[in-house]
Amino acid sequence: MSSILIAAVPIHGHVTPLLAVARHFAERGDRVRFLTGSRFVRAVEATGAQHLALPAEADFDDRQDWNHTFPERAALKGTKAVAHDIEHIFVRPGLPQHDIVLASHAAEPADVLLTDPGFVGGAFLLGHPLGVRPPIVVGGICPLTISSRDTAPFGMGLLPLRGPLGRLRNAMLAAVAAKTVFPPAERIAEQTFHRLHGRSIPFAVLDWPRHADAIVQFTVPEFEYPRSDAPATLHFVGPISASGSQAPLPPWWPELDGSRPVVHLTQGTLANRDYGQLIGPALEGLADQDVLVAVATGGRPVDTLPPLPHNARAAEFLPYDELLPKTDVYVTNGGYGGVQYALRYGVPIVATGRQEDKPEVIARIAWTGVGRRLKTETPTPAAIRHAVRAVLDDRRYREAASRIGEHMAASRGVQQLAEIVDELTADQRQGGDQQPRRFS
Repeated sequence: MSSILIAAVPIHGHVTPLLAVARHFAERGDRVRFLTGSRFVRAVEATGAQHLALPAEADFDDRQDWNHTFPERAALKGTKAVAHDIEHIFVRPGLPQHDIVLASHAAEPADVLLTDPGFVGGAFLLGHPLGVRPPIVVGGICPLTISSRDTAPFGMGLLPLRGPLGRLRNAMLAAVAAKTVFPPAERIAEQTFHRLHGRSIPFAVLDWPRHADAIVQFTVPEFEYPRSDAPATLHFVGPISASGSQAPLPPWWPELDGSRPVVHLTQGTLANRDYGQLIGPALEGLADQDVLVAVATGGRPVDTLPPLPHNARAAEFLPYDELLPKTDVYVTNGGYGGVQYALRYGVPIVATGRQEDKPEVIARIAWTGVGRRLKTETPTPAAIRHAVRAVLDDRRYREAASRIGEHMAASRGVQQLAEIVDELTADQRQGGDQQPRRFS
């Protein structure tokens, strides 16, 4: 039996994939502790893991508008808003994250710490030698964040550009971002690391997963940009998610009989406060099409939706393992987990999004040819209709999505993740390297 410590920032999209991981380790008999926000106590305990609370200064409720949590954010726009979020949501909580992990490890030694990429406490933990800290595995719950000469800086949503010209573009953009977006966060990280370790932080703070003991990306390499300078510690294991089949079948389910194409439409479980961003325009744009639109509200009451046209049906949640085999197009605001789930079934995608990691998700949809992206958070009804019709009418999107799905079906998911964890655990028990990690 191993002792697994999981740590995640208290954001739904970061926590949910790791709940499936916690359940797997708990079911095989491992001791699992899950360090995250207070609102996830029941979800964590349902996996068989023990919930550990983040300190108050690292905890928040992601269901609230960020401008409510951080009132000063409301007056910020553009790169200033991005810089604020990086500093306050991810970097400043890194010190209390670091402290609680060390305290938890000292009280009950963990064989492995498994975190999400946004858990910046991991960056500060890397300054300690193994033994003081456990080996750190970063679970790739979003598109790969590590920097590369072959990709634009994360968050810009730019497709790769090959050759010397592409590398020049990437270097120039990285230099601009380093001067305009990252300085506040880097200053905080430098001060924190120096306070803890008496030396400068030896890497860009948001690039810290590159220096972890392992990065385990929760997708297949075919859905990620190639990087000639990727670390040897990078592994692709395929999607990891909880079962999508827990929702009951709605009364209109028999209408999904194959008589007309099915379009599944959702804004996820958090970014669904404003149906005007995607669901409303999509319902309007598809109202005159010979399709059946199946809407999931992500938990909000169905009666909060705008009036449904004659060809639309709705439920709070839908059973994905039953729905997706019947789905011809998945229309989404770009959540990474939902996109991975759709691709497991070879479903082509229409995606939109400009916040969080969504520009990177929808860029990969375009790059792989599995669907169409709309580079806006508020697409027009006509734009959605045109994109859905393009995907329905061109079989190449379905073929590309099916190829990705075949690779996902061949992946081993949480089983491979467990093997990586077990290898690190075995190395530590055999007296592995106790020296401070060398940063490259």
